[in-house]
Amino acid sequence: MTIFEKIVAGEIPCNKVLENDKFLAFRDINPKAPIHILIIPKKHYKNIQEMDPALMGEMLSFIQELARFIGVDESGYRLVTNCGENGGQEVMHLHFHMLAGAKLYWDKNPSNPQSTF
Repeated sequence: MTIFEKIVAGEIPCNKVLENDKFLAFRDINPKAPIHILIIPKKHYKNIQEMDPALMGEMLSFIQELARFIGVDESGYRLVTNCGENGGQEVMHLHFHMLAGAKLYWDKNPSNPQSTF
């Protein structure tokens, strides 16, 4: 069981931002931006390759609702998902990172070990 499954089950607390019957958004405990929210489906999918495309459309609607709810829908945000070990995925449960609250920059040097979002 992944840490995200334990959060969904209520075994581990989280700082919830938005929730419905299929998805959960909560604050990252190690933020990389002033606003850093994780968005997960409550049902376990290892990564985006396993995600049901129809449910992905519902997740997109949830993400758009989240952006409006926290007030970054117009100012902008970055949405990131990693897929698999080589893609940088650390928790093997599909999740998106919503980063916002400041002008975000991109380190275009993938070999830089200090590279962040």
